[in-house]
Amino acid sequence: MSIKISDKILQSVEKPARYIGNEWNSIHKDPSGVEARFAFCFPDVYEVGMSHLGMKILYHLLNERKDTYCERVFAPWVDMEAKMRENNIPLFSLETHELVKNFDIVGFTLQYEMSYTNIINMLDLAQIPIFSQDRTKEHPFVCAGGPCAYNPEPLADFVDFFMMGEGEEIINEVMDVYIDWKRQNLPREKFLDAISQIEGIYVPAFYKVEYKEDNTILKIEPVKEKYPKKIKKRIIKDLDKVYFPEKVIVPYMGIVHDRIMLELFRGCIRGCRFCQAGYIYRPVRERSHERLLELAKSLENSTGYEEISLTSLSTSDYSSFKELAEGLLVDMEPKKVNLSLPSLRIDSFSLELMEKAQKVRKSGLTFAPEAGSQRLRNVINKGVTEQDLINSVKTAFNGGWSSVKLYFMIGLPTENFDDISGIADLGHKVVDAYMSTPKENRGKGLSVVISTSSFVPKPFTPFQWEPQDEMATLKEKQKFLQSKIKSKHIKYNWHDPELSFLEAVFARGDRRVGKVLYEAFRKGCKFDSWGEHFKFDKWMEAFAECGIDPHFYANRKREFEEVLPWDHIDIGVSKEHFIKENKKAYNEEVTPNCRAKCTGCGATVFGGGICFD
Repeated sequence: MSIKISDKILQSVEKPARYIGNEWNSIHKDPSGVEARFAFCFPDVYEVGMSHLGMKILYHLLNERKDTYCERVFAPWVDMEAKMRENNIPLFSLETHELVKNFDIVGFTLQYEMSYTNIINMLDLAQIPIFSQDRTKEHPFVCAGGPCAYNPEPLADFVDFFMMGEGEEIINEVMDVYIDWKRQNLPREKFLDAISQIEGIYVPAFYKVEYKEDNTILKIEPVKEKYPKKIKKRIIKDLDKVYFPEKVIVPYMGIVHDRIMLELFRGCIRGCRFCQAGYIYRPVRERSHERLLELAKSLENSTGYEEISLTSLSTSDYSSFKELAEGLLVDMEPKKVNLSLPSLRIDSFSLELMEKAQKVRKSGLTFAPEAGSQRLRNVINKGVTEQDLINSVKTAFNGGWSSVKLYFMIGLPTENFDDISGIADLGHKVVDAYMSTPKENRGKGLSVVISTSSFVPKPFTPFQWEPQDEMATLKEKQKFLQSKIKSKHIKYNWHDPELSFLEAVFARGDRRVGKVLYEAFRKGCKFDSWGEHFKFDKWMEAFAECGIDPHFYANRKREFEEVLPWDHIDIGVSKEHFIKENKKAYNEEVTPNCRAKCTGCGATVFGGGICFD
């Protein structure tokens, strides 16, 4: 059943383009001509979801299938949700305005923990039973994937199955099984039973968790022997051969990343000890610069975008960067297409690269030293020095740049107030580097922005056993840093410690925190990562009413022997490697990057990527 949203409703809400669809390059099929309909749901607003590369890839990939129609669904903003509930309009898809509850599979991407209440809210708005145990054959299957799926347990009661790892292959295997199941008209559990045998698929209902008296986990086991004891993630070995869309949707309104996104490689060679992405996407696999140049031409031609973003975890570690940059400039400079370079490492930067990348239009530069002292940078295995940063910004200022953003973390393991003072010192040295640059070379209007986020211990990192600083301690550290910044050229931004606290709870939570998510949703919590809608007091009420201590999850140091909620998930990197790296952190020892020396992390098990190059 397709629904029509009246002009009266659309004219009464902010940004109605979020809800109308029909954008350039969106896919339109006859729903009666397909066997399966997949609702790809992003649990945030349109402009955030439409900036996500994974959604672009999987949306177009699924729509290459003649038997499947994939449509997009986003969380309606609070004004639109109020109108929908007031007028009894359930959640609908963007392409056909079909009710989400009428789809075959509803898939959520899990990009950050603080979107979890939006998932529950979207299921409720779609009139789909929130708990998986309450769904029948009349309801769609609810699945999820993405980086937060590597600890699926907080959502185990709501999601029918999770896809672990990269989705390009596994999602097609799931659709093949689904269509076969649907043709045979089998019971609901038969489908879940069948896909549980696909590598990378986790069905929470097929696993039981037992707890000790001290509230730690005793064991996580499959309920039947036929289900795998460990769920191994999936990766794509050859990025040149895997599907990548040559057309992407061009929205009618501005979105967060409104540009072509070229994915250079997956994984990261660096091994920063706080960084989950650097481990869960191992091993490093690159696209060839020839393939990237082909994609850039196709995407520019099909979208008309005037900016190309080179995206990866550490863009300047791409081994063919020189050839790619030169090729893109030959192709794109005549068309006035700018190149955007996120994720730059401060030890691999040069004026030559900057000039090649941004001589069309100069924009601000971003660096992530992460810690204010060399001691702490060694602890986290950042592997860069203060001199690297100063040399880089001097080069940049001499090239005409005048805007620099510096990203740091506070609350890292072993951190002290000297480390925090070092953040302010670095900022002042950047200002001094600008002032010592000849006026005829530097750009006008120096701007240095220092931003600090609060350390959140994440699964599958060497710091997964570490406690998060108490909220009061984080606030004290923020105030201390603010008092140390003296220059009028430096602006200081920081993250809300309460939000980071909840992120830490759900990043390392077990199944029991699911009832807190549900209770918080009932109390009106949603869009928690949006400051104006964050209701910390309601969250704390939910914890109290559920009898769950959030500090047990956020602020407690784990022993290496403890069974962790994600121990039944296998990302390829061994627990032994994480323990070794944790110990090296406390000895302030640096581990060389993957290209310099293989550390035997375990990622060779996938048989591809940098491990075998």
